Order: sequence, then C-alpha cells, then structure tokens
Amino acid sequence: MTTKDRHRLAILALPGVVPFDLAIPCAIFGCARIGGEHAYAVTVCGSGPSIETPYFDIGLRHGLEAVDSAQTIIVPGIDDPTEPVAVEVIAALQAGARRGIRIASICSGAFVLAAAGLLDERRATTHWRMARALADSYPVVTVDPNVLFVDEGAVLTSAGLSAGIDLCLHMVRQDFGQAVAAEAARFTVAPLDRDGGQAQYIRHELSTSRESLAPVMDWIINHLSEPLDVAALAAQARMSTRTFLRRFREQTGATPMRWLIHARVRYAQELLESSARPIEEIALATGFESPVTFRARFRRQVGVTPMAYRQRFNAAGAARTGRGRS
Repeated sequence: MTTKDRHRLAILALPGVVPFDLAIPCAIFGCARIGGEHAYAVTVCGSGPSIETPYFDIGLRHGLEAVDSAQTIIVPGIDDPTEPVAVEVIAALQAGARRGIRIASICSGAFVLAAAGLLDERRATTHWRMARALADSYPVVTVDPNVLFVDEGAVLTSAGLSAGIDLCLHMVRQDFGQAVAAEAARFTVAPLDRDGGQAQYIRHELSTSRESLAPVMDWIINHLSEPLDVAALAAQARMSTRTFLRRFREQTGATPMRWLIHARVRYAQELLESSARPIEEIALATGFESPVTFRARFRRQVGVTPMAYRQRFNAAGAARTGRGRS
C-alpha cells in the first residue's frame, strides 16, 4: 500500500485531552498494516500548537487543516466535558459531517460531537458515569449507557477507557477486514472478541485462577466447528449450568451462546478473507447448523452477506468462487 492509498485519519486533540484516550487510536490505527505497510496515515492535530492535559503539555505538529483532508476524524475524551468547545473546532467537525466523512468519539469526546450537533436524533454512548450528564445536556440525543460502543454509520461513539479500543478495532475491521483487525489486536495485546452491544459495567468478583473462564473460552475458540450448547460448555468448565451462566456473564458481559455466535462469525470472516472455500463449507467449518442460519447470523452481526463481505475483502477468493449465492 502506497502512502497516497492509506486511509487518512485525523485525531483531534483538544485542551484537557485524556492521555489514555488519545493514545488508543494512535496505537490501534498506527499499527494496522496490510502487506507490511501502514494501512492508515495517522495525524494528531488541534486548534493550536500545544494543549494542556491534567498531567503534562503536548506539542502538536498539525492544526485543524488536517481535519479538512481526513477521511476519518477521531475525538478522544476530554477531562472536563462541560468546558465550551471552541467555535473553530465545531465548525471543522460540522464541515467534515457535511462532506460525509466518518467521525467518532472516545469516552467524553461524545460531548464534543454533541456540541457540534452531530449526535442530534442519534443513538450514542459515553462513559457510564457521564451518561446522565450527556442525556441531560443534549435531550435530542438518545444516550445508551449500557454498551461499549454505538455505530450509527457516519458517526460512532464509545464508552470509556478500554471501550475505545473495541471501537477502533471495529473501525479497522470495517475498513480492511477481520484479519487486519486481528493482527492489530495481537500487536497491541488487545482483546478482539468484544462487540459493541456488550455491557459497559461488568461486575467482576474477586476470583482465583481456578474460577477464571479464560481456559474455557480458549477451548471454545479451538472447537468452533463442533455442536456446542450451554450444557456442554458448563461441563467443560466443570460447573453446573446455573453457575456457569452466572460466571460467564460476570466475566464477559454476554451470554455464552451470544459469545459463541460472535466468535463463530469472526472466524468465518477470517475464512472468507483468506480462502476460496464455498460459503456452505465455511458455514459448517464455523459450527452453524445450516448455510441459511449462517447467512442470517453473519448479516445480523456484520451488516452484509458473506458473499458481499468476501467480494470486499478477498477479491481473489471471490473471483475463484464466482458470484455464487450471497
């Protein structure tokens, strides 16, 4: 991928930016690669040559002109979301929205998008501690405090802290497919198995390594093609079904079957990207009971049919298999 072919991504660092929120898109998009080449041209920019954070100052190499040429804009969280947003920043975001580019926020960055009117009549999220304040300040925004991120197409918002990682990986997956997102996750040692609908606030009991379900989840990943149900998973975990269901939701924020379907679709994405195997064969290899069920589950989670996904991310495989059924 040549420099001119890279996806142009601008990270808008505002006064009081949360350093962790700023680092997330730099790390995720900065390490995404295709054929060893950077997939994104990442620029950190702002409305001035430097900004203050609660802990240190940051010098910026680029001004708001970087926003004008971006294909995606990311707004990290800010320490005090009640602070007025500069007029020139609002104007830059609104101009980007009129151009139809993708704009996303991490954590309290949603307040900046809301101030620019980009969340009007849309569903959005932010850190669960700030959700009420966002809803009260912007009544026309439908605030969902119970999810990791919300994808409204042109505008995306995420909850706090690590949920920003989930959102960025989701966007990489949209742009370049599951394999590139998975490699970015591995490089940054980040989990790739959390979808946007998972709960933000998960109560974790003080647990010993014996109680952790990580070994069971690893086992599931290695047995996706097999017919699995809750009883079989509970037996693998050596727990009663009731205890397993409770522990699984506490540790993942999802039900076992929802997590399983999510993992199967992710594996199917990798196969669609990397092989020319028929759709029917991939359905069986990923544990779905029929190609019809596979197509329905895949489209519900990914938003497109398996064949459309293959045509976008595996041109060679699509050509070898022909148009086929979607």
